[in-house]
Amino acid sequence: MTANINLPRILRIGAGASRLLPEVLDKLNLKQPLLVTDAFIVGLGWLDTLETQLSEKGFSHSRFTGVVPDPTSAAVTAGLAVLRQGEYDCVVALGGGSSIDTAKAIAVMAHRDQPMRHYKVPNSIDDGLPVIAIPTTAGTGSEATRAAVITDTDSQEKMLCMGLGLMPIAALVDFELTLSMPWRLTADTGLDSLCHALEAYVSKKANALTDTIALAAMTAINTHIRTACQQPDNREAREAMMLAATQGGIAFSNSSVTLIHGMSRPIGALYHVPHGLSNAMLLADVTAWSISGAPTRYADCARAMGMAELRDSDTTANQKLVAGLRLLCSDLKVPSPGEFGIDAHAWQQSLELMTQQALDSGSPNNNPRIPSAAEIKDLYQKVWGN
Repeated sequence: MTANINLPRILRIGAGASRLLPEVLDKLNLKQPLLVTDAFIVGLGWLDTLETQLSEKGFSHSRFTGVVPDPTSAAVTAGLAVLRQGEYDCVVALGGGSSIDTAKAIAVMAHRDQPMRHYKVPNSIDDGLPVIAIPTTAGTGSEATRAAVITDTDSQEKMLCMGLGLMPIAALVDFELTLSMPWRLTADTGLDSLCHALEAYVSKKANALTDTIALAAMTAINTHIRTACQQPDNREAREAMMLAATQGGIAFSNSSVTLIHGMSRPIGALYHVPHGLSNAMLLADVTAWSISGAPTRYADCARAMGMAELRDSDTTANQKLVAGLRLLCSDLKVPSPGEFGIDAHAWQQSLELMTQQALDSGSPNNNPRIPSAAEIKDLYQKVWGN
């Protein structure tokens, strides 16, 4: 089978990469960007710095700062209102996954008139304004994916949207922007990256290119994530985590995510759990349940992360993988749904809806062991119990 590989046209990685925006816009012959970010980034002064750089080089620009966590269709609509007030020829995202996904959605909806729900998976969105992504967190990898997740404000469904129109034309990956990330955000976004890489490797859509990238990302994340949390100014750890996040994005965007992400999105939508954290709540239990579908592949993951020895049998390696993932989540203080504050009765009442939304996303069909609705429901119950 032929693998379909899509990447940003321009990818700049390393310290100071974010300062290359004027140069990249000029190279792409783009003249008037709309900058998209959130209030937190504005407060750090980073948007002002970016705007100063653009003004000094003669670029006309404006800003939309209404990005919200777990981006919503309402926020996208607000951004579109700003976009349509000017003659913008591209959208620049500065921030974490929420800013990047919001910017992507604004870009592809610029010349569309139906609500965004009309374009969610299984539909494909293959055109839109160019997007330049400048990530400030080491997690989602959205700077290198043809995907965006937007919560429908009316239904509260986390919609997966896919297509070439959502692939940034350029990504400026500057680990120095992550040096101020707090402990919890570092942990959650890092675990999100780990899920991207692991799921890409075991996915039914895995391929030779993404395999190599995914294994490298897993190795780096398990090596450096604890240090990045405990020593926020550790440049080696921050650089490794930032590169791994982009690698994870490349890997899953060119293969797929699987059951973890399929089950995670409804938790985030209904209970406002940060995306990386909802993935982490599911990571060990869903992995344990899925191993029988691809035992050799999961064993490869255990060895790549140093959780198992090369000489270990696949069975032993997989036992160590589940134990290692549980230890990692414990070290990074990942709560259960109940510990997070989700009401037990509400969780029970939402099982059917979460299960259906997980199935509707399509991601479970890429899992090495494909679950039934009843099995997904049972897994939600098991995760609650942990």
